[in-house]
Amino acid sequence: MSDARAPLWRTSSYSGAGKECVEVADNAGGALVRDSKQPEQGHITIPSHGWNTFLTALKAPRS
Repeated sequence: MSDARAPLWRTSSYSGAGKECVEVADNAGGALVRDSKQPEQGHITIPSHGWNTFLTALKAPRS
């Protein structure tokens, strides 16, 4: 039986097979991030403010 509270992990569409990058899952307080090569090692939790700041920086134009 699966746990309804289990995170739904996803990888970037740019990651190909998804085995050489990080995985991200939504969390009520922000985001969960883990290594796709070693998911059994656990994850880190990034608070909403920090995650939004990170995503904004990724989307910003570079000069």
